[in-house]
Amino acid sequence: MVYLTIAVLCSVAVSVLLKVLRQRNIDIRQTIVAGYPVAFLLTWILLDPDISGLSTLGSVWSIIIALGFLLPAVFVILGRAIAAVGMVATDAAQRLSLIVPIIAAFLLFGEILTGTRILGLILGFLALGALVYRPHQQAIDNTANKSARQTPLWLFGVWAGYGIIDILFKQVAKQGAAFALTLLVSFGLAGLLLFIYLLITRVRWQGNALVAGLLLGALNMGNIYAYVRAHQVLSESPSIVFTGMNVGVITVATLIGVGMFKESLNRVNVIGLLLAVACVVVLFLA
Repeated sequence: MVYLTIAVLCSVAVSVLLKVLRQRNIDIRQTIVAGYPVAFLLTWILLDPDISGLSTLGSVWSIIIALGFLLPAVFVILGRAIAAVGMVATDAAQRLSLIVPIIAAFLLFGEILTGTRILGLILGFLALGALVYRPHQQAIDNTANKSARQTPLWLFGVWAGYGIIDILFKQVAKQGAAFALTLLVSFGLAGLLLFIYLLITRVRWQGNALVAGLLLGALNMGNIYAYVRAHQVLSESPSIVFTGMNVGVITVATLIGVGMFKESLNRVNVIGLLLAVACVVVLFLA
């Protein structure tokens, strides 16, 4: 259970870090780009990928390139969503992204939807709708109005983005590519592409953003490594890892978001959190 606890804490810590950076007007893009070399190095050390397998990746490169673009983009969207709706709703939406691969399996890969999975999907969509709900308030100015309109879009971006990344990694695994090697190359490509983008846009570099990136990279890789190890240690109880990870993140994020950052939750949002937990449990049972 130690690895599972570490995975949950690292996942929530990423959201906490992004929220603090937003509050201090630090450029999250720079933090993300500085985090990838750390994640790359830790992947090399902890997962020991077989570099000789590069020549066998073949058609998987198209998926890796897609990951190279999506990984940093989703981190940026995650930061925007946390700023717009808070880490409680954002982390719940990230956990609910597990329903995206199920939809893809039905629409793209011909799998049959069972009644239990349909129930899980319904609970998931109801949860997302409840999480983005905000009571109608008169906007003070056009900026506030615009921010209110964009709130559901950022949360949807988190949900869809992490769901698509999950699909891509699963497709890579089906083609026989080693997970560790794919992760290593994807991290390297993502960091390189984002760095080139920042150079082209002539960004004004911030030292504190780059230092924060070292922590972000360590937390990101810590989450992945601990989650993988939890599955290895509890190989006979995958239900504990799956449910514990998703429900654990939602619970801890709620406690920290409400307790530390004073995020407000209306009754509909609370119902959304309960529906999110129910969705995770139902989809596991499916």
